[in-house]
Amino acid sequence: MYSDAELTDILSIRLSKKRFTHSLNVAAEAKKLAEFYGYKDPGEAYTAGLVHDCCKEIPTEEQLAMVKKSRRNVCDAELATPALYHAIAGAYYAEHVFGFTDEDFLNSIRYHTTGRANMSRIEEIVYLADLISAERSYKDVDKMRKAAYQSIDKAMLAALRFSVTEVVGKGSLLPLHTIEAYNQYTLTAREEEQNN
Repeated sequence: MYSDAELTDILSIRLSKKRFTHSLNVAAEAKKLAEFYGYKDPGEAYTAGLVHDCCKEIPTEEQLAMVKKSRRNVCDAELATPALYHAIAGAYYAEHVFGFTDEDFLNSIRYHTTGRANMSRIEEIVYLADLISAERSYKDVDKMRKAAYQSIDKAMLAALRFSVTEVVGKGSLLPLHTIEAYNQYTLTAREEEQNN
């Protein structure tokens, strides 16, 4: 198992300066979110954030080869969308090269782009940290940052709404996992409203 310092050294070589900075920012944000929500191991959240994009900049063919070897559920929409390969490949790489074995940790890398229903807390943390990391500058990023520290369920719903709108706006395919996640967090929000 690699230490965070060793992983940082490896990623500083594997990634462009911009992607490396993003990875450090996601790691820092994931640790903050983990501490805020009382996650059992903020250091683990930091590490997951650090390695989440470890395969983002390798050739598409190499990413696809790892996607095809992956034992994680890959839907047709993901296979038809090369921009999504890096998350699946990243989980594969984290397991088979970096040596990580914890399923929630590996799934936090696997689903950091698409989300899924029944996400573990570390999956939610990495998903949100990726969306609100320090260098992000999209239109409503400040609202998203504020939401992330109010309610994790509401923040996940806002994040998924944003992602779905972006994907549909580009005319891209929506993975089944994303639709299932959106539906789950929408139902959770409705239940909360009815109980208040």
